[in-house]
Order: sequence, then structure tokens, then C-alpha cells
Amino acid sequence: MNFRNGFYAGLVVAAIWGVYLARLWQPQRQVELHSIHLLAQVEKHNWKAVGEFVGNDYQDRWGNDRALLLERLPDVFRALPNARIETSGASTRSENGRGYWSAKITIMAAGPYADLIQAG
Repeated sequence: MNFRNGFYAGLVVAAIWGVYLARLWQPQRQVELHSIHLLAQVEKHNWKAVGEFVGNDYQDRWGNDRALLLERLPDVFRALPNARIETSGASTRSENGRGYWSAKITIMAAGPYADLIQAG
């Protein structure tokens, strides 16, 4: 192998790597990946990692803010020891430097409180 072949091989590898990183760093892709990782941490009951994913300005339609959410999650999942989280209809968008993720989240679990929680 001579210098020219090595240079072209390196150029091809650098181009492929650049395309991969450009796709990975797209805003919508980042929102999608962070959402997947957030739900995985919730399933693992890693509340410190969950807290790192939830923004300080978090609000939901049930009146929970960040502190209340992080306080209640361990209690809910303590009652659902083998919970699985399933999503459907996930969509992502980004505008004005902010990312938005929306999906229907279903918690599948077994246990004494599972039917009560899932019905609510």
C-alpha cells in the first residue's frame, strides 16, 4: 500500500464518520435518543439518572413539577416491581432550539397494585 491509497482510505473513513456524526447530532435524533434513554433509566429505577434527564422547568398536565415527579416516581415503581414501559405513536420535533417528544406511554406490570394503577 502506498501513501496515495492510504490517504484515500483515510478520506473515505473520515467521510463515513462525518456522515454518521451529522446524522447522530440532528436535533430530532437527539431528542429521540434522550427519550429512549430516559425511559430505560426509569425501568432500571435509576432515579439519579432520571433526574439528569428532567429539566428544571418540567411541568405536566397533572400539576407535577420536577421535584414532585422525582419524589413520586420511586413510590409508584416500588408498587410496580417488574414494570415495563411501552411507547406508541412517538413523535419528535424541534423548534427555537428546544426539542419536543410526544408519545403514549403504557406501563405494563404485575403486582398487588398494578390493576389499580393501570386503571387510573
